[in-house]
Parts: sequence; C-alpha cells; structure tokens
Amino acid sequence: MSLAEYEQAGFGNSLEWGERPGVLVVDFCRAFTDSGFPLGSDLTRELAATGTLLAAARELDAPIVFTTQVYDAAHPGSALWGQKSGHLSRLEPGGHWAELDPALARRPNEPVIEKLGASALFQTEVLSLLRDGGADTVLLCGATTSGCVRASAVDLQQSGMPTLVVRDCVGDRAPAQHEASLVDLGGKYVDVVSADEALDYLRGSAWGRV
Repeated sequence: MSLAEYEQAGFGNSLEWGERPGVLVVDFCRAFTDSGFPLGSDLTRELAATGTLLAAARELDAPIVFTTQVYDAAHPGSALWGQKSGHLSRLEPGGHWAELDPALARRPNEPVIEKLGASALFQTEVLSLLRDGGADTVLLCGATTSGCVRASAVDLQQSGMPTLVVRDCVGDRAPAQHEASLVDLGGKYVDVVSADEALDYLRGSAWGRV
C-alpha cells in the first residue's frame, strides 16, 4: 500500500505534538551498528544525525533515554526470540555487543535501559523515565526500523504518547523493510519527520523558553 492509498483510507493524519519533547534512542548498540557483526549494518549517517539531535536536546536539558538489547535465556520471551535469531544470545547484559555505540557520547546522567523484548516499553521503566523528565512527546531514533523501532513506536502510541520517528535517525539492515515500515508507521501510528524538522521542533519547544 502506498502513502496515497493510506490517505485514501483515512490514515496519515498529523498528530498534535506536545510542548516538551524527549528523545528516545532505541538499540544503537554495537551489535546493530557494527557491520562486522551478523546482526549489524553501517549506520554511520544515522548515528551522526542522532548525535546532532542529542546535542540540541542536551543544550536544552530535554530528557534523553537510551535502550540496548540484551538476551536472557531464563526469560521466556527472550529465549523464544533467541530461537529466531541465533546471534541474539551473544548480546549478554553488560557485554561488548550490548554496549551503546560510542558515537552517541552518552553522558552519565542519561539512563540506558537493558531490554529483553523488541519494544523499549516492554517490562521496562522507559515510559516513566520520559514522563518523569517532563516529556509529553517523543522523538524516536534507533535501530532497527522494522523491528525494535517499530515495536516501540506502536507501544508509545498505545500508551498515549505522541511520537515522531526521525527518518534520518533510524536505520535497518534491510532497506526495503526500512522504507515500508516508515510508510506504515507514518500512516497508522506516528508522524515521520526529517532531522531538520525534529531540530526545529525541539528548539522551538518549551525547553527552549525556560
């Protein structure tokens, strides 16, 4: 289905954005940003665009939350997911492949949440951290677009949190799935915006008027 077909079906309307956006960066960990790892791909451009967005958020003291994917054989869902991906078991909590990509330059006061499921909200405190930080809208970045970003976007919508997927700040090892996911997410659940649009929104938000 094309974007035009979504619009004809009544999808694709724009959301009402809040005054205080927070930034959620999903799974830009080494396992997904290192093209030498079986689950990884070259996300250099996406990391750079995310870095620019994070710098702006830090200047304004907007809330920032990171997640990383880990595997736990004792967790039923994680173990089941591991049956679909033979390399997922290498993402040990605290291990090398679960580390955030250094390009993000995460600061000590910025929480990083280890998650066991696809969605950043599944059995985590991510949503509470964003809301406690004052966020009423989410700028969503990370990997992969068709997997954990998509799952997180849907859960954010279901939780009543308006979400903007920043096109330049999300990536996928499969280009076709990346594009299809952006069309579908933008049609049904979130707004898909460019990095420039996200920066303009962030700088013009209530954080910039404090």
